[in-house]
Amino acid sequence: MPASRLWNSAYFLLITTVLFWSGNFIVGRAAGGTVPPVALAFWRWAGGTLILLVLTRRHWRADLPVIRRHVPILLLLSLLGIAGFNTLVYIGLRETSAVNALLMQSAIPMVTLLFSFLLLGQRATLAQMAGVAISLAGIAAIATRGRPQDLLAFALNPGDAWIVAAVAVWGLYTTLLARRPAIHPLSLLTVTFLMGTLMLLPLYLYEHAQGARIETGLPSTLAIAYVILLPGIVANFFYNRGVELIGAGPASLFIHLMPVFGTLLAVVFLGERVHPFHLAGIGLIASGIVLATAARRRAAARPSS
Repeated sequence: MPASRLWNSAYFLLITTVLFWSGNFIVGRAAGGTVPPVALAFWRWAGGTLILLVLTRRHWRADLPVIRRHVPILLLLSLLGIAGFNTLVYIGLRETSAVNALLMQSAIPMVTLLFSFLLLGQRATLAQMAGVAISLAGIAAIATRGRPQDLLAFALNPGDAWIVAAVAVWGLYTTLLARRPAIHPLSLLTVTFLMGTLMLLPLYLYEHAQGARIETGLPSTLAIAYVILLPGIVANFFYNRGVELIGAGPASLFIHLMPVFGTLLAVVFLGERVHPFHLAGIGLIASGIVLATAARRRAAARPSS
């Protein structure tokens, strides 16, 4: 069946994930004036939790005995991938430029490979390292508008520290997904959403007490609905499955597509133009991903002796 083939296609799952996450960056920046950052993160996961608790109850109820035995790792995954990463990103996007944020996001594959080596003993192959380097060249081509010398002028601002922290948090989350308990993917999603929401609740209440309020209206409603459904539920479900299929290191390489999709979304929604350096960057990023994942696919297809 087509649905079965898509569920077993890491390329489809991870490319779709990154597309939705790229939209999350655009919505996060656009909603900055109407939805405070912690509120956006809290309602993203709270809304997702309410939906999943109903839709996936058959799975998480069946998995409750396993869930109870693995609370520590589930709490850690929830802290990193749910409560931590997006909150840091939403805060950082209020104080840093898109160029800086995207450049730092491109470090996630290298951070993931480092954590995979330190925690899991997984060594990066030459093809993976070459793929990272080629993809980074594509990121640089887009971020510098085809002028590599502009990297010399790259400067940090206060918001960059939040993005750097988010990069480290997501690299660690991706690596630790290998230690997730053997429960249904929907159970994993539901439990981590619930735990992450509870972790964010005190921060949300504190932000609210400081006077930060959601401006009621269609823009804020659409922003919250989008981050709940697509970057929240669908993208995390797809990403977890993608990591399961091809591993943390190769899966993290698809994050290099975020500047590509970000550019395309900017063209559609902001009326910006595509220039030759965009196309060159897209080609380099795609080549790096193909190179880094090809060796793993060949190894998987090789018959065991």
